[in-house]
Amino acid sequence: MHSAERIGKIFCLFRISMANTILIGAQWGDEGKGKIIDVLTAKADVVVRSQGGNNAGHTVIHRDAKYILHMIPSGILRRGKTCVIGNGVVIDPIALVSEMEGLRKSGIKIGNNLLISDCAHLVLPYHRVIDEQRELRKGRAKIGTTKRGIGPAYGDKAARTGLRVSDLIQPVLFSKKLQAKILENNSILVALGARPIRFREVNESYLAAGKKLRPFVCNTVVYLHRALQRGKEVLFEGAQGTFLDIDHGTYPYVTSSNTTAGGACTGTGVPPHRMDRVVGVMKAYTTRVGEGALPTEDRQLAATLHKLGREFGATTGRARRCGWFDAVATRYATMINGIDELAITNLDGLDHVDPIRVCVAYRLNRKRLNVPPCDAAQLDNCEPIYKEMRGWNQSTRSARKLSQLPSRAKDYVRYISELTGARLSIVSVGPARGETIIL
Repeated sequence: MHSAERIGKIFCLFRISMANTILIGAQWGDEGKGKIIDVLTAKADVVVRSQGGNNAGHTVIHRDAKYILHMIPSGILRRGKTCVIGNGVVIDPIALVSEMEGLRKSGIKIGNNLLISDCAHLVLPYHRVIDEQRELRKGRAKIGTTKRGIGPAYGDKAARTGLRVSDLIQPVLFSKKLQAKILENNSILVALGARPIRFREVNESYLAAGKKLRPFVCNTVVYLHRALQRGKEVLFEGAQGTFLDIDHGTYPYVTSSNTTAGGACTGTGVPPHRMDRVVGVMKAYTTRVGEGALPTEDRQLAATLHKLGREFGATTGRARRCGWFDAVATRYATMINGIDELAITNLDGLDHVDPIRVCVAYRLNRKRLNVPPCDAAQLDNCEPIYKEMRGWNQSTRSARKLSQLPSRAKDYVRYISELTGARLSIVSVGPARGETIIL
């Protein structure tokens, strides 16, 4: 082979691999990832979900229709895209079948465009009951989980006692394993004051769901590697956000999986050197659902946003807690995830807020902090140090170029992206696909 041919092949491989993107939330989840994923899938061939379960909710608005997705990657709404549920996801089979049927009723095709990892773990009814009972027993110290059994399912996975999709599609084996697990967990449920689970009902409903899911089940690791070899462009879709990560979040007020960029590798079987860029999604302000510290929380801002019909959870419907933009948190998220590019969402939520505050540092025990403390109690005691900016007091919804934004809005997005430390690439000024500025 001539040297020119070798160089051409190397360049071709480099060009192809540049397209593999990890998209994660840079705050406490609910950053508007569903919309940004939907925008990015226009150029992706494969969209992969790597962690979490149906405790996540991605909202996508297209042609005046609103779609709320929980386990199925957002690429399902576009033709010609393959969606993969990876090994790092915990799957409630009943909920997944229900989600698939709901999408079909809305006219969305689901066939060979959806693949499910045979190694993904299952969420079972006893996981949900244990989750609920633990929250009830904690009282005021509750974490604020969705009570969908995600934590207990990941607990079984870590304890090496979980059931997986590969078990579900083998009826005899599944029934045997399920019976043993229900017997074991019923003693826990009774001790917690809950009703025991009935094996027959669960077995029948899960086997029925397994029968419907069987055609979609495969070794998704092999599929993804072959897709990469063929030069397919892959988008790794994150759920929740950086500060809900089990290792790097505001523990114990976190979820039970790795929501940061590293989770995209462990949750799919695609190695780090095949990843080319990380896109971090963050709101123009800060929100959080559930308990735990939120240093910039502001009730007046929350009331304004709730009055506009904004900031209610896609999965639970709960009103989100709201606060000013927290550059300390997002700067740390950039460090943890290796964020290359930023997508700022919900800029239009601040269209008529004046003045606007930006947290540039924390103060704790008279000391200035530029990174968030690990300890949850210390974070809760942090006092935000603000820089105040003038609002723009006009709508941004019609802007399709950065130059079309009001000058103060341009100053604002540039300032918060500079504080965060990554390059600004997308600004969202509304929930629809078209209400997006691509830099």
